[in-house]
Amino acid sequence: MDNVKLSALEELGQRAQLAETELAQLGTAVRNDGLLKMADALVSHQAAILEANQADLATADGLKASFVDRLTLDADRIAAMAEGMRQVAQLDDPLGQVDRMWQNAAGLTIAQERVPLGVIGIIFEARPNVTADAAALCFKSGNAVLLRGGKEAILTNIAISDALRSALLEMGLDKNAIQLVQDTSHETAAEMMGLTEYLDVLIPRGGRGLIQRVVREASVPVIETGAGNCHIYVDQAADLKMATDITVNAKVQRPSVCNSAEKLVIHSAVAQTYLPVIAAALRENHVELRGDERARAIVSDMVVATAEDWDEEYNDLIMAVKVVDSEDAAIAHINAHNTKHSEAIITDSYEAGRKFQRRIDAACVYINASTRFTDGFEYGFGAEIGISTQKLHARGPMGLHELTSTKYLLSGDGQIRH
Repeated sequence: MDNVKLSALEELGQRAQLAETELAQLGTAVRNDGLLKMADALVSHQAAILEANQADLATADGLKASFVDRLTLDADRIAAMAEGMRQVAQLDDPLGQVDRMWQNAAGLTIAQERVPLGVIGIIFEARPNVTADAAALCFKSGNAVLLRGGKEAILTNIAISDALRSALLEMGLDKNAIQLVQDTSHETAAEMMGLTEYLDVLIPRGGRGLIQRVVREASVPVIETGAGNCHIYVDQAADLKMATDITVNAKVQRPSVCNSAEKLVIHSAVAQTYLPVIAAALRENHVELRGDERARAIVSDMVVATAEDWDEEYNDLIMAVKVVDSEDAAIAHINAHNTKHSEAIITDSYEAGRKFQRRIDAACVYINASTRFTDGFEYGFGAEIGISTQKLHARGPMGLHELTSTKYLLSGDGQIRH
């Protein structure tokens, strides 16, 4: 068995396992210092990172504007990535935390303690900030990470990972705690999905197509993340000025990301007077509106919304509009078409707000606030590995705590089981 030649990806996995063994034993202070050094390295390597990013952008012809926006880095975005690492360094260390402790009938002391997941694989698309965010969170939580980005950002990802690894090397730590898969072929992605001997969990980040492919094809356990068909529901008891401010923010501030709002659902009691107002506000921000029959009866020059629109994540300045006769109808529509990510109700009714939060099936449910807040940084996590839209292990923004598992530590004084 020792003579079997490993593939290039298996060699990365093997090195990651060795690095994780060392990383999990490092104290909090060492891991925090490593994060600060990596943050500094991002800034000091800024010129090389931006040069690589420009080379990637030069080959981005024909891609959607929203896709190019996710790919693009500048000095401010690099500074934000570095700041995210520094924030992670300031967060409480989850490793070694005892969730609970008790003594059983036999007198054994049983403690449930936080430990790393192990080696985490991440397959993602054209958002090079994921390289830094994922590295920071995995490093702090004692996990080694194997990153595989898309071909559109490969040069940028190489430059970022080289900067981070140089900081670890400078500290005398194993640089293989952070590794980038530089082969961006579909074949290598498929191999990574089956790397059960080396990967403990696989996290896809990107569009629905990528996520569903990984969920469908991977034999490594998967945490499903990301796709965001998010809704704003304007209730009959809404403060309509607030509704406009929130809807415009949720749609326009950064339409290319998964927590931007894609759909607007309006109660019929306010639709006749409110829909022209919100339509004008959105159009002032260059949003294309697609309406159902009732919405178009009020604002006639909307594009006709098709059945496919209700399930579409646009990641663009497009929004579909639906008019409903009750909160129950809004909830039913949203639950039928959402991706379990983030949903919001605008209402001055406490009862309507609580009903919405209880009955909507999503990771994050807001009353009177923008869906754009679904973000690890905004939740105080420093950064996030992704937004989990499933229910097992983790749900919502995945910070340090969500990148750990537990083990049971048992202590006795000679007990045997009878």
